[in-house]
Amino acid sequence: MANSYDLIVIGSGPGGYVAAIRAAQLGMKTAVVERENLGGICLNWGCIPTKALLKSAEVMEYVQHAKDYGIEVSGDVKHDFGAVVKRSRGVADTMSKGINFLFRKNKVDALMGTGKVTPDKKVVVTDAEGKSTSYEAKHIILATGARARSLPAMPIDGEKIIGYREAMTLKKQPKSMIIVGSGAIGMEFAYFYHSMGTKVTVVEYMDRILPREDDEISTQMARIYKKKGMKIMTSAEVTAADVSGDGVIATVKTKKGEEKLEADILLSAVGVVANTENLGLGNLGIKTERGLVVVDEFYRTNVPGIYAIGDMTPGPALAHTASHEGIVCVEKIAGMDAEAIDYNNIPSCTYAQPEVASVGYTEKAAKEAGYEVKVGKFPFSASGKATASGKKDGFVKVIFDAKYGEFLGAHMIGANVTDMIAEVVIARKLETTGHEVINAVHPHPTMSEAVMEAAAAAYGEVIHL
Repeated sequence: MANSYDLIVIGSGPGGYVAAIRAAQLGMKTAVVERENLGGICLNWGCIPTKALLKSAEVMEYVQHAKDYGIEVSGDVKHDFGAVVKRSRGVADTMSKGINFLFRKNKVDALMGTGKVTPDKKVVVTDAEGKSTSYEAKHIILATGARARSLPAMPIDGEKIIGYREAMTLKKQPKSMIIVGSGAIGMEFAYFYHSMGTKVTVVEYMDRILPREDDEISTQMARIYKKKGMKIMTSAEVTAADVSGDGVIATVKTKKGEEKLEADILLSAVGVVANTENLGLGNLGIKTERGLVVVDEFYRTNVPGIYAIGDMTPGPALAHTASHEGIVCVEKIAGMDAEAIDYNNIPSCTYAQPEVASVGYTEKAAKEAGYEVKVGKFPFSASGKATASGKKDGFVKVIFDAKYGEFLGAHMIGANVTDMIAEVVIARKLETTGHEVINAVHPHPTMSEAVMEAAAAAYGEVIHL
């Protein structure tokens, strides 16, 4: 039957489209429902276009410091903000078209419209013209992702108080910006706009920026950004935002009292909220907690035949997490011996400059878990590659179990560390010990040598410190 499938996925983000392609590879007749653009938030409004913006900011910094590399740049260094945004959108469009190609290659049907699951477990897709079509499927995966969270004290209006989507497509560069929230999204936009010349103030409710990272990483990042001239306020809360004038006046509660901040734009980067509305979950009796769909280790909901993955479920709201969840879910549906994900071995990355990457236990969490630890650090100031590159800020910190040598975690801040963290993910997956890392020959000169050197430092064997 034309309208009958083995699997229908609602949402084509990095969880949904990956799940669909893997299902097709395994012989399932598969369709994906998407109401906007293939690739979801990640490819169109998140991971990919933000990296294009950040690259422009990095190039801007290189040009501004060209003299440090023996290069003379004549005249004032200028940028075209509109062209920077246009390039970012072009990159996003290219990647979205790539998903279209992959769907055709793997014979996955794209059903454009808004999907809803009916009580008899069919999927009704309503297109832009309002026409509804019903589809049947043996299995349904919900992968509708999440959107920017809007707080009552600073409701997003899309103009003066914005979320990440608007931050990527502003028609005019603001002279000043308040960024509320200092997780990966907040710090990436802080770096981008500051590098472009916007006066940036970061407001963080917790007592440090990047609060989910190791304490030493947060301290180093704050030190670097303050040195760049960025204002950072921690243990601070925006209690009100007045948009009646030309810009925004934010009332910020701090330990010292209230402070008024004025800016052209306020960017809310205080997390995301799952897109679970209007899917028909209530009529199906699908269990949710705190706005998230409850699933087991293979992403089955409490309703047989219906699954959920990605940002709409508990766990890290990360694109690579959603993708792997989609693969595990589909392979379990196909009857394969799927392996449940170890969520303590999911890497986290922040793509500002310097970059931040981490996986596993922080030093504090390892000690709280009862481990006796060996900790090693290696600064990039002692790295030949980092010195030659002019990127000496940062360090690699590694944590091992003192008793068995288990690789408990790694935390990095510096150039290219988002690429380096994969070494630790694989090492932990293979239960590699500290001395095995030390004895694995790393190429010289590279930034990745710092992992080996940090491991050696943990065991008192470091050479270059």
